Amino acid sequence: MEWRDDGLIIGTRKHGETSVIVEAMTRAHGRHFGLVRGGRSKRMQPLLQPGNHAELVWRARLDEHLGTFLVEPVKLRTARLMASAEALHAVCLVAALLRLGPERDPHPALYETATRIAGGIDRPEILPPLIVRFEVKILAQMGFGLNLGTCAVTGATNDLVYVSPKSGRAVSKAAGEPYKARLLPLPAFLRGEIAAPPPADIREGFRLTGFFLLRDLFGPRGQTLPEARGAYLAELAKRFGWAA
Repeated sequence: MEWRDDGLIIGTRKHGETSVIVEAMTRAHGRHFGLVRGGRSKRMQPLLQPGNHAELVWRARLDEHLGTFLVEPVKLRTARLMASAEALHAVCLVAALLRLGPERDPHPALYETATRIAGGIDRPEILPPLIVRFEVKILAQMGFGLNLGTCAVTGATNDLVYVSPKSGRAVSKAAGEPYKARLLPLPAFLRGEIAAPPPADIREGFRLTGFFLLRDLFGPRGQTLPEARGAYLAELAKRFGWAA
């Protein structure tokens, strides 16, 4: 069996004395593993780092086998990632979130957003809102989508400023005012109202997605939120001057 696909490398682990098992998020074949023979050589190691974009050829005798990857690099980002802790943690966070899905399950929308994030590491101003939206997509793709388009109480589509922590649905300002202490803030950029959100809205966006990621995806698996997420938010706190 054989296929060729675009892939974003999200992880590696050593195999034997000379080889590496590469984990990649591919456009059409989902999150996929493959053995790269000689992957620990000085020539190959820089090509197989997380965050790199490659064209992959996968071969195996049977579909259920691990198989092998031939890796043709398209975009190498290792040096740029090593120069920015914020960018490095962002890519590690994306990888951790992609691992929530089953292997070999295609999610083209997640692949496209993940590659946009990896491609935006030189533009730190665009990454935080993009990653918040990526977390919203992860929730949706895993069956826990948020409904942020209409008020859960009135059905209204305007003045939506809260989210119910129980239902994950938006709530309008008028309907939610009496209960606002029990509701989560809904930042305007998640309603599509602004393209460049202020730092306070970005922080609220991560609080919103973090609540549902922990409750619906990581918590039921006996896990906490990824370390990479905490490290990325710590870098944002430095940049934006967020209080602890």
